[in-house]
Amino acid sequence: MRDYPSSLELGPFNHAEGSLRLPGSKSISNRVLLLAALAEGTTRIEGLLESDDVQHMLDALRALGVSVRRAQADGSTLVEGGGGHFPVKNADLYLGNAGTAFRPLTAALALAGGHYRLSGVKRMHERPIGDLVDALRELGADIRYGGSDGYPPLEISPGSLRGTGRVKVRGDVSSQFLTALLMALPLTGKEMAIEVVGELISRPYVEITLSLMARFGVSLARSGTNVFTIPAGSRYCSPGTLHVEGDASGASYFLAAGAIAGGPVRVEGVDRHSIQGDLRFADTLAELGARIAWGEGWLEARAPASGRLQAFDLDLNHIPDAAMTLAVVALFADGPCRLRNIASWRVKETDRIAAMATELRKLGAVVEAGADQLKIFPPRQLVAGAAIDTYDDHRMAMCFSLVALGNVPINIRDPKCVAKTFPEYFERFAQIASDISVPVVAIDGPSASGKGVVARKVADALGFHYLDSGALYRLVALSALEKGVNLDDAVRLGQLSEKLQAGFQDDRIELEGRDVTDRIRAENVSDAASRIAGLASVRQGLLRFQRSMRRKPGLVAEGRDMGTVVFPDAFLKVFLTASVEERARRRYKQLKEKGFDANLTDLLQDIALRDRRDSERSLAPLQKSADAQLLETTGLSIEESVSQVVQWFESVRRQAPSR
Repeated sequence: MRDYPSSLELGPFNHAEGSLRLPGSKSISNRVLLLAALAEGTTRIEGLLESDDVQHMLDALRALGVSVRRAQADGSTLVEGGGGHFPVKNADLYLGNAGTAFRPLTAALALAGGHYRLSGVKRMHERPIGDLVDALRELGADIRYGGSDGYPPLEISPGSLRGTGRVKVRGDVSSQFLTALLMALPLTGKEMAIEVVGELISRPYVEITLSLMARFGVSLARSGTNVFTIPAGSRYCSPGTLHVEGDASGASYFLAAGAIAGGPVRVEGVDRHSIQGDLRFADTLAELGARIAWGEGWLEARAPASGRLQAFDLDLNHIPDAAMTLAVVALFADGPCRLRNIASWRVKETDRIAAMATELRKLGAVVEAGADQLKIFPPRQLVAGAAIDTYDDHRMAMCFSLVALGNVPINIRDPKCVAKTFPEYFERFAQIASDISVPVVAIDGPSASGKGVVARKVADALGFHYLDSGALYRLVALSALEKGVNLDDAVRLGQLSEKLQAGFQDDRIELEGRDVTDRIRAENVSDAASRIAGLASVRQGLLRFQRSMRRKPGLVAEGRDMGTVVFPDAFLKVFLTASVEERARRRYKQLKEKGFDANLTDLLQDIALRDRRDSERSLAPLQKSADAQLLETTGLSIEESVSQVVQWFESVRRQAPSR
């Protein structure tokens, strides 16, 4: 879990580009955990979200006697189902502000024949649950309120199932009430009909529930749109292995970033076949002019060809969570925007209609807030440096990060609230957001060409940040060796690359806050780095990290594809090289000065072999960019090479003063 400060300043940024793998869906994760606990057999869950809400469900299941453990080999989660029974019949469960845990557990435990007490944070005790409790009481459940009627905390005692096999529940407050009944009532073994009274909001979330129940062997009959019938004799059976899709709600922030600030921004882990309704957010962006593309396991967004998103007036009942993102997108539209049918916002982690209106006004927008709608008049110019309150609501924090893409700084208060569903959100956002007015000097070249020394001295001369891209592969290799990750496991290595916590301080290289400058030069680390450098997953993960290093006043980045792949828009590109003989002599001298044995002939052969391998690799082969300056350093001193690069930079800067 990230240790965020009390407030976090973002931006100013003016461009968003890149790709990222989404964390698992919270909605799917908590549903799958409960279904697996209620099923017969053991379920292996892959891609389970690591977040506060999911941790609350995990803690509750363990407190109820369910065996839940993490498989060491692949990181999946193993849940041993109880066949509809919880071993522990008396428990106190604290569920934070996790509605996807609190509501379904309430229904399941009401039928479990035990004594249970469910509580949460203060806000959870302000979120209504009366309609669900009324429906369960109608079936014979014994549930008492521990505070105000209609709200948690709750005390559940053994009840006796009765009634006609038909129960009614309101659908216009929260779809989680229906979801809770749908998931729990197969435990009765009887035919049960659930009738939804009034309009059912957030219907796509109910579809997630139905889809996952079917995966566990329980399929329902429907009469019209509001009656769901569970067949007699229903029971949950483990599907064996189940993979959690990437979080479609979380995808909305990055798709919006691409639509607002150029793009393309690609999210991986979801596609057209997803069971999550929030992916319709992408279709909504397309209606506003954004350019959306879909592929197998991904989708991406670019800004409209015209440059600005269109104003909108939309009924957003079907995507209430992703609709919050549209409220901030409205700041970048070409006219007033209206979000309608969003009354459910008022009973979420905070009163989101009131909170959104308050914070949008801080940015200069005129906002009209109604009982179930918002009308937003975007300002001519966003207010710079606004301090955004997040109300302990993860979606408020993530939505308002997008404001920084309007080329203004913004301060997010209490950023740690994103731990509820997306603990690494701000790291991922930093990897796709940039200020393309920040100059980058990209220095590429073959092994032993001296680019590392030259790049560092150029950075010192210009007062810029410095990026040693070669060290990043060594850092990933070291991290893999320390964590016992198989060097052939491309997926795990890609995950390590995405989450790499590296730093460059003076002459030190740090990994997770430790000085590993010497450690990454060890022979076993070097060998491991060579093995993983050609993996697409590793290169993609590090691509995001490298682009996040683009910070004022500027960056000097050295490697083998800085100007061709990582920073194709670099202010200055240099391809630094020397003859094979000269590079072998330099390496020989370097090794001798450090007290190592070295053979000039062997070094010559090794460098020639590496040149051939680098130039022939299928992924990002070593090559000079067409617009790069060629710097042949054979016969030049380091100082002369540095001077030439600085001269080129100053020349380009004079020709492009606006940058």
